[in-house]
Amino acid sequence: MSKNTAYFFLRVSMGINLLGHGMVRIAKLQDFASGMMKSFEKSWLPQPFTHTFGMILPFLEFTIGLLLVIGFKTRIANMAGASLILMLLFGSSTIENWEAMGIQMIYAGLFYILISRIEDNYFALDRK
Repeated sequence: MSKNTAYFFLRVSMGINLLGHGMVRIAKLQDFASGMMKSFEKSWLPQPFTHTFGMILPFLEFTIGLLLVIGFKTRIANMAGASLILMLLFGSSTIENWEAMGIQMIYAGLFYILISRIEDNYFALDRK
């Protein structure tokens, strides 16, 4: 398999993952944001901040995911995805959710690959 094909499959896989997260959460936005607030009750983060982030997060996931799936603005989408993971890691650390942080570190590693191998992004709208 060529590097271009491998990159395509990794990029689209990450995109589908984030797109799916966003779609499901947008459909039940208020419940998701309320659940996030409940999860962060013991955090030192202000509840209004947590609620606002919970309302915005699904739209960020959806947008980044869609851009990755279609391969448009891929460099920006990868950087946005990696930045989102940093925010999620920070939030998870405030509630000592080490399991979530482990999964988020896998995402960080995958975004590292996508960012560092951007020259392999051949099968994308960016290249047309």
